[in-house]
Amino acid sequence: MPQAGDQAPAFQLADQDGNPVSLAQFAGRSVVLYFYPKDDTPGCTVEACGFRDEHSALEAAGAVVLGVSADSTASHRKFATKFNLPFPLLADVDHTLSEAYGVWGEKSLYGRKFLGITRATFLIGPDGVLKQVWPKVKVNGHVAEVLAALKGEAPAADGAVKKSAAKKAPAGKKVAAAKKAPAGKTVSGKSAATRKAAKKAAPAAKAPRAAKKSSAGKKPAAGKKAATAKKPAAAKKSSAGKKPGAGRKTAPVKKSSAAKKASRK
Repeated sequence: MPQAGDQAPAFQLADQDGNPVSLAQFAGRSVVLYFYPKDDTPGCTVEACGFRDEHSALEAAGAVVLGVSADSTASHRKFATKFNLPFPLLADVDHTLSEAYGVWGEKSLYGRKFLGITRATFLIGPDGVLKQVWPKVKVNGHVAEVLAALKGEAPAADGAVKKSAAKKAPAGKKVAAAKKAPAGKTVSGKSAATRKAAKKAAPAAKAPRAAKKSSAGKKPAAGKKAATAKKPAAAKKSSAGKKPGAGRKTAPVKKSSAAKKASRK
């Protein structure tokens, strides 16, 4: 595949209407020569419509657009008519032009290998020298890249991509910092080591309190039981104290009987 700075290979092929188209006839103008695999396929249709939509801007930048595939002139005509393509489609049926630009070779699709055209674009300067080459084209955004290159804005476009990437990077760092912060610090700013030390000290401080509570809880219980035990004893003693009173009642009886005996005598 020729590279930027090389002389563009000359060519002459028929377009969709059978008219001969050569590189020489565009001397003094830039030429956007893009190769695509096949007419009316999804990716090739998107790419062709992209060049169609920006055709006026490309012409204003001084460029001619030429599409190339291995399809016949009849296939090209149908494709161009269906999508209103305003530029020539060259029929490289014997893939001579594709081989000259290094885009013809073995391809693979769903495990099947075959020969075909690799999607690529060549920007040829007014002097017939290749200005820029896109060897493996990604359809989305490709036309904008070509237009930027024609206007000499390709470096600016690359810089814009880098700036956007640079803007995204700080956002990623902030997220990482936010994730790391909870692991190393608490809300108050204490370290993990300080928290661990506090946790180890906490059980030791709590243990005496638990012991005090348990001992305090047991003593009142013992005291209460003792008090309840003494009350019945006091009650019994009081009742026992009342029994002698009954003896005192019998004493007068005895005295009265003695008095009776005395009186009898």
